[in-house]
Amino acid sequence: MGPSHSEVKLDQSALEIGKPYPSHWDDSPLRQFVFSFLASKQALLGLVLLLSIVSAAVLAPWISPQNPYDLMQVSFLDSMLPPGEVGSDGYTHLLGTDTQGRDVLSAILFGLRISLIVAISSVSVAFVIGATVGVVSAFFGGWIDNVLMRIVEIQASIPAILVALVLLAVLGPGIEKIIIAEVIVFWASFARFVRGTALLERKKEYIEAALCLALPTSRILSRHLLVNCLPPVMVVFTVLIARAIGLEATLSFLGLGVPVTEPSLGLLISNGFSYLISGKYWVSFFPGLALILLTFGINMVGDHLRDLLNPRLLK
Repeated sequence: MGPSHSEVKLDQSALEIGKPYPSHWDDSPLRQFVFSFLASKQALLGLVLLLSIVSAAVLAPWISPQNPYDLMQVSFLDSMLPPGEVGSDGYTHLLGTDTQGRDVLSAILFGLRISLIVAISSVSVAFVIGATVGVVSAFFGGWIDNVLMRIVEIQASIPAILVALVLLAVLGPGIEKIIIAEVIVFWASFARFVRGTALLERKKEYIEAALCLALPTSRILSRHLLVNCLPPVMVVFTVLIARAIGLEATLSFLGLGVPVTEPSLGLLISNGFSYLISGKYWVSFFPGLALILLTFGINMVGDHLRDLLNPRLLK
């Protein structure tokens, strides 16, 4: 028996040119999120700015005119050259040079690498610690919740800069020491936010179903509770990245950050701060501008992520 007329019509319509089978991407939440994010001009501007700065920092060893860490490439004869001046090696220093003869543009690119490495590393470790504390506190409750939250409140009551200053005064300067200090500063912020989100998720039916199935506690915490807390936590992650960059710059400006041989943006600003009165602005101005643009791009992306991931803020 041959195919019916309706079956032949269905097969022909499915094979028509220009009418492909619908894919899961067409109606996926990820596609809707991407298009909603890119629909905002401010968010798109922040994303382009952020990606441009991060790409320049990643490619710094290949695109920078000079390696500011290599003393063989630095000449003290070229110290404090104004922007656009030609150095002794014949290279035009577009942003000038600093007190040690280093090209300011190259120093900014390498300084961005240090600032991003410190911020991303410290906030990532703080997220792991804080998220673990938050979900454990929300899931078990009782005395565990009380003890953990009292520790978090004590940590949060002390100013971040004061905690970092005390820790670096004890540990000493260095990139690893700054990462440790910022982890101790920021883990409590993740713990409080994740706990608040996890308390709402803890009351939902899928958690009760997982408990009725007698799933292991570790699986419930990691694959069910924590996973559903991640979307709003990503907003906090981006905000704390910007705060970590600012904190690292502040500590380096005060002389408690990275070593002098590995200048970050904060140390570059500090090196030229005393020359601002004499009119030699470029040593501090351009690193400060790079720091502002970096935090501005991160905050613009984070603000729009907050609007997309929190329906109550949609207008």
